[in-house]
Amino acid sequence: MSITRMRRAAVGLTVLAVAAFGAVATSPEQADARPKPVDVNLLALNDFHGNLEPPTSSSGTIAGQTAGGVEYLATHLAELRAAAKKKNTITVAAGDLIGASPLLSAAFHDEPTIEALSMAGLDYASVGNHEFDEGAAELLRIQNGGCHPVDGCADGTPYRGAGFQYLSANAFKTATGKPLMAPYAIHKVQGVKVGFIGMTLEGTPQIVSQQGVAGLSFADEADTANRYARELRRKGVEAIVVLLHEGGAQAATGGINDCVGMTGPIVDITNRMDPSIDVVVSGHTHQAYNCDINGKLVTSASSFGRLITDIDLKIDRRSGDVISAAANNVVVTRDVAKDPKQTALIDRYKTVLGPVADRQVGVTATALPTTQENLLGTCSAQVPNSCGESPIGNVIADAQLAATDDEQGAVAALMNPGGVRAPLDAGPVTYGEAFTVQPFANNLVTLDLTGAQLYCVLEQQFVTGRTLYPSSTLRYVVDLNGTSATAADPCAGTRVVRGSLTIGGTAVDTAATYRVTVNNFLAGGGDGFSALTGGTNPVTGQIDLDAFVAYLTAQSPVSAPTLDRIRTTAEVPAA
Repeated sequence: MSITRMRRAAVGLTVLAVAAFGAVATSPEQADARPKPVDVNLLALNDFHGNLEPPTSSSGTIAGQTAGGVEYLATHLAELRAAAKKKNTITVAAGDLIGASPLLSAAFHDEPTIEALSMAGLDYASVGNHEFDEGAAELLRIQNGGCHPVDGCADGTPYRGAGFQYLSANAFKTATGKPLMAPYAIHKVQGVKVGFIGMTLEGTPQIVSQQGVAGLSFADEADTANRYARELRRKGVEAIVVLLHEGGAQAATGGINDCVGMTGPIVDITNRMDPSIDVVVSGHTHQAYNCDINGKLVTSASSFGRLITDIDLKIDRRSGDVISAAANNVVVTRDVAKDPKQTALIDRYKTVLGPVADRQVGVTATALPTTQENLLGTCSAQVPNSCGESPIGNVIADAQLAATDDEQGAVAALMNPGGVRAPLDAGPVTYGEAFTVQPFANNLVTLDLTGAQLYCVLEQQFVTGRTLYPSSTLRYVVDLNGTSATAADPCAGTRVVRGSLTIGGTAVDTAATYRVTVNNFLAGGGDGFSALTGGTNPVTGQIDLDAFVAYLTAQSPVSAPTLDRIRTTAEVPAA
């Protein structure tokens, strides 16, 4: 059916209107005789990351207000449903509900988060990259229930599985070519059908450990959405919503309901989607926006349960088409009553967790922030972690070297910035705080790299946009006028001044071999560091968190190291 989309903007609101040709009333009497459209209310969130309790520091505020916490989230959801009155409400999410979670959830393999969101009324969710952190089998257990195969039912009660449906349209089992989970769902509302297609980003294998995506392949987001949109239309579904764990970012001047200078993968993906797709609920970038992209409503609710996107659809009863779509990002303020069921759930798991989280493991003499040194003047909100060293990152690299120098003969260590999730304040450090910094439970891997391979790894930083944190033994100089490598030839760059790379104060020989420690995520080529996959003689060691905790205990009080491991030709003129 040929359609025309009309747009109008209002404060805090994005509206898309659609009128079907050949169905326009010619008089008020005819207009009154037409069936009234079906009102459908979608409540959407994304990137919850197990934040059952209100997030702390800057992660607990948005739009100038303190926000988040599942006790408040559940209350706001209930109030929005009540405000919808006769509208039919469906609650949806766009991935990363679990993974990289605080200890309260992660200690129980994120079962508490699934229970909490099920109680809060979630209906459908796309998978995100973090849903694959523990592999496909664990994701299926999270969906279907059952005790963990190693840790059992740690809280002493059976785990019944998710009370909502995970959707995974573009993650396929390599052996069979079939989707790992249901690719879409059809939800009937007053006789009209609404289709939901759920997906993660195609690049999931590059940002999840290889064990997490073993036996899986991931397809292009737009191609997959279009494929299943055609299938839905063959089943009589004309109102189609994509729940996509991929996103973008707007300019810093944009508010939570704006779409200023929108960039990122979501723009291209949406532009390539079939016109039959009406709404895209997105995520992954932890940004808030409310956009019209190519005639589609595209939204994101930031992260950690601090926003709810309230979406109103009007659907034609006869054709099943969406005739208007409007959205508003609502702050999950903490000035409402706590949901008592959520409070009881949190209290139950905190009791089981007991003294583990509060056990002191060390002391910091100074704060260890995550703030990265603006090494090349290229720090960018569009490309997170595109800067230089950070105090907490350098300490973690030192901890990983200390855990593997005598044990595995390591002479240097490198840490990926995306694996460092929080800072540490000055003073006593608890196990729970250390866990918040390093929640992924990656194993340390020590492997052989030639000097040439090590140079290549460092050149790849300027392709991936991520600066690896080096241990104190590894130092080098970056040429501000050097050329960056390319994805096709990651070793071709000249950013790292040849001869400046030293380990233990001695210049690295490109033909010599060095034992270097990274985590298993990086060792598998994670974050685009494919050069690390060429390492040989790998030996897997302890969990990264255990190494961090041991270092904090042994080295207390720990001070912030000087950020001088990576310098530029502005500081050290080229010879």
